[in-house]
Amino acid sequence: MKSMVIGGIILIVALMAGTYFVAGDAFNTDDYVNSLAMLGALAIIVISVFVVLKYVNQMKNDTAGGELAEESWDGIGEYKNPIPTGWGLAFIAVIIWGMWYMTIGYPTNSFSQIGQWNEETLEYNKKFASKWENPSNDTLIAMGESTYLVQCSPCHGIDSEGIEGKSHNLTKRISKDSVEYVIKNGANNFKTSYPGGMPPMMLTEDSDIEAVSSYVADGFKGEQPAMYAAVCAGCHGVDGKGIAFVGPNIVDYDDAIITAVLTDGKKANIGIMPHFKGRLNPTQEKAIGAYIRSIGE
Repeated sequence: MKSMVIGGIILIVALMAGTYFVAGDAFNTDDYVNSLAMLGALAIIVISVFVVLKYVNQMKNDTAGGELAEESWDGIGEYKNPIPTGWGLAFIAVIIWGMWYMTIGYPTNSFSQIGQWNEETLEYNKKFASKWENPSNDTLIAMGESTYLVQCSPCHGIDSEGIEGKSHNLTKRISKDSVEYVIKNGANNFKTSYPGGMPPMMLTEDSDIEAVSSYVADGFKGEQPAMYAAVCAGCHGVDGKGIAFVGPNIVDYDDAIITAVLTDGKKANIGIMPHFKGRLNPTQEKAIGAYIRSIGE
């Protein structure tokens, strides 16, 4: 026991020295509050160390006693000793406190900072929706630019030209590689806007994939490949403008495809874009679409 006390004193001195080393500058002032804090730290350290030493010594030296129960498990018996009074009272107190907290103490009908924040947010969103119910295209572009700079530019860049191999260049049309990837692997991530998705390998011949990919990536210029009309037009339309809830527009960045990407995210040949569902309201999504179209003009 003597060695444990000496070890405890050494530990206290070491902890206090460490405390002073970390926060010693705070005690070189005339502010008595800092001195009181140091005394409080000393008291906590001393009490904690000696309480731990007490129970460690008790575990090392005390032996259990009393009447053994008849049952045993793998040779391990159990004494019929009553539970410690303090433990039992603490257990009952916790149960009573829990019942009080769940029925009366929890502030379901009282003031809540989170509740106030939610109410103010809902009220602001309502005013925002009312104010910008019918914005002009110029207003949408300006709003879209500010929203884009906050939400989109970290990946697509301030100039919207993206990061090579990491994010798509929004100033240009979809790349040929991206079209080929979708044809070969399908696209089933727009579950909200286009729940049917697109199965993989709608075209199986390399020559057909090459022709359709080039045609779509080039903005539907030139002669339309026969396999586009036979396979792709059923969902995306003959002109590529898409069909609502069936297939997205693959000619322009229209509001529907922008909303689909922001709502469900997008998996493409260069990686996965996370969704922004719940982070933007419908007006902001529409504004981002207007802005992206304006920088691609």
